[in-house]
Amino acid sequence: MGKNQHSINLSSQGTALKSLFTGYLVVVAIGYLMAIVQIQFTHGMADGKLGLSTDDIVYSYYGKRSGSTLEAKLNGSMKMMAPEEDRLKIINWVHKGATEKSFHDNGIRRIMDDSCIVCHSAASGMPVPDFTKFENIVHVSETDTGASFSSLARVSHIHLFGIAFIFMFVGLIFSLATGIPVVLKSTVIVMPYIFLIIDIASWWLTKLNPHFAWLVIIGGGTMALSFAFMWIVSMYEMWIMPRIHEDDRDALLDE
Repeated sequence: MGKNQHSINLSSQGTALKSLFTGYLVVVAIGYLMAIVQIQFTHGMADGKLGLSTDDIVYSYYGKRSGSTLEAKLNGSMKMMAPEEDRLKIINWVHKGATEKSFHDNGIRRIMDDSCIVCHSAASGMPVPDFTKFENIVHVSETDTGASFSSLARVSHIHLFGIAFIFMFVGLIFSLATGIPVVLKSTVIVMPYIFLIIDIASWWLTKLNPHFAWLVIIGGGTMALSFAFMWIVSMYEMWIMPRIHEDDRDALLDE
């Protein structure tokens, strides 16, 4: 028996346990894909174009400091949420000082009520500014400095806890694989945790300096690759490898 062979392995498990592992892996994989889609429609639209780029990351965390948060959102991830004419009216209102009088006189309040309040209100329960209050609208009309430190702290601890739990169970299932060298297996299992820390740290570093934006892509991309590798190997050893061995045994018996 080789060094990375053990009595408890994926290929020798019963159908019930394999089904349990498979169900978990499939659901987590779908969740991972939905997270990627969500990133594309939030951070990936920060520069107004679909697809994640370093500019998207800079605008999301460091900010687009030549303009306001409201303007950056209207030209980016919120571009499709209001008609072009209304969107330009809001941007023009911001450029002219974002006064409360012009807010009502120029119809900005009506535009907000028609296009924004459905999400930007306390009743929606979403973690976004409440645009039923004028002071919150004024706040996002100021210079865009990206994500706040408080929001980074909130999202960071959620990601650290949640993603660590996901990789705990994905890694546990993958650890039962037998066709992978021990050194490679151990490296792949620990990689998501290392790059999760790098990914979260890079958000904070990009908030301070936009040159760290590349680190966000490297951290997130490496986590995705390690997840894909563990997922594919685990599914292969549970459902494909046992059939190959069975076919080999049948061939030997036929001889």
